[in-house]
Amino acid sequence: MAFDNVAFFINVIKIYPVNIKNIGFLLSLIWGFTSVIIILLTLVCYKSTIKPISITILFISSFTSYFMDSYNVVIDDTMIENIISTDITESLDLFSARLVLYISLLAVIPSYFIYQADITFNSGWQAVLPKLKTIGLALFSTLLVVFIFSDFYSSFIREHKPLRYYSNPSYYIFSLGKFVNSQFNTTTRRLTKIGLDASIPTNNAKRKLIIFVVGETARADRFSLNGYTRETNPLLKQEAIISFNNFWSCGTSTATSVPCLFSNITASHYKKEIVRSTENALDVLNRAGVNVIWLDNNSDSKGVALRVPYQSYKDSSINPICTPECRDEGMLTNLQTYIDTQPTNDILIILHQMGNHGPAYYKRYPSEFEKFTPVCKTNQLEDCSNEALNNAYDNAILYTDYFLAKTIALLKTNNADFATALFYVSDHGESLGENGLYLHGLPHFIAPDTQTHVPAIIWFGDNFDAINRTQLLKQQNEKYSHDHIFHTLLGLFKIKSSVYDPKMDIL
Repeated sequence: MAFDNVAFFINVIKIYPVNIKNIGFLLSLIWGFTSVIIILLTLVCYKSTIKPISITILFISSFTSYFMDSYNVVIDDTMIENIISTDITESLDLFSARLVLYISLLAVIPSYFIYQADITFNSGWQAVLPKLKTIGLALFSTLLVVFIFSDFYSSFIREHKPLRYYSNPSYYIFSLGKFVNSQFNTTTRRLTKIGLDASIPTNNAKRKLIIFVVGETARADRFSLNGYTRETNPLLKQEAIISFNNFWSCGTSTATSVPCLFSNITASHYKKEIVRSTENALDVLNRAGVNVIWLDNNSDSKGVALRVPYQSYKDSSINPICTPECRDEGMLTNLQTYIDTQPTNDILIILHQMGNHGPAYYKRYPSEFEKFTPVCKTNQLEDCSNEALNNAYDNAILYTDYFLAKTIALLKTNNADFATALFYVSDHGESLGENGLYLHGLPHFIAPDTQTHVPAIIWFGDNFDAINRTQLLKQQNEKYSHDHIFHTLLGLFKIKSSVYDPKMDIL
């Protein structure tokens, strides 16, 4: 309570400032929260468990405290999934001297004293009765302070729910239970097949070659195509790009957004266990005869590409462009060979970027793309000036511009044989210190626009028929979201199926 809940009380004090009116409530909140932790630990700590459980909670809470204090993130079930799916390289980006200090002071030192403690244990009722008394006293005192300050707690519970997300360790314990339950529900569900009637008309003039790029952590307001004052899209602006500048993500993390954007289940009905156990756009397209492949320079496909060919480009043995980080453009090196070895049917290639993955934005681009300086070259974002932090982030956007332009160049070389197109959408956005927030992953309903307003662009080659470019340009300001991706992908290949909704097709 004394050291691991700085973020909790900082956020509480923003709503309930320290003054004569609020001081009683704030003290009661400290006591009530302490009592809840006492009840939780009393229920699970016994002779054989008290030391390992206490030490484990100290270590997890020290990590949680560090990330909440440093980046103002919350550790919910989605964030736990992100943590588990993060690879070693991405984890090292989060390592810092400050993290070591947190773990040392808040976990290692107190854990040593717990380990060395000589505890005398009673048996039978002599062990049970003190526990019952402790739980009873803690529960009674909690109810008492809630009753005394009922007016405060009424607003605290009903109107300021997000404050509870910062409670440590109670909220991450709750979230861990929620995550485990969702994983169990996902793994025990049978796969629901969709689009069994999917087919492609046989009268298409040319085969289609479409590259869909899943961006990472890009903000719509950092694309100069969308009006950003800095020139972050110098190459894309030379192409016939259609940029949808009012596009929104269905989640604030890769673990949620990537499965969601390929699903026909909308964000308002999103449930992880349902989306993960239901086929997606790639399955429908594959069933209709499209040659589908997923190339990944991120952690993985978050379950989307389980039933189509998949190749990771995170390793230098596969990706020829690593300096030392493996670059997104490495995914393009063998693409022409793959295209040439598909003699029949349409082709869909998914490229999953490393993009602007934080907090080490300065690592996301080669040195020649360091146009905006000075640059924040640390993962301690709060220690950087606002200018340096934004420079690093914008340089990474500049590299994405180069990568997308290079992808379009590859498509142009295939214009003679295919109707080509590029579709790019970022999975989510990013907070860059606005209102003290960094990174992403806040629950969607409290997340700022910077974490959900994403860039989305589309480019068509010369032979792509039935595309009314003039009309699409008129639609650039209309509001779209990840909900439209499933149907737009099917529409691009002219898929006929009961799961296709033309009203949700951007084109």
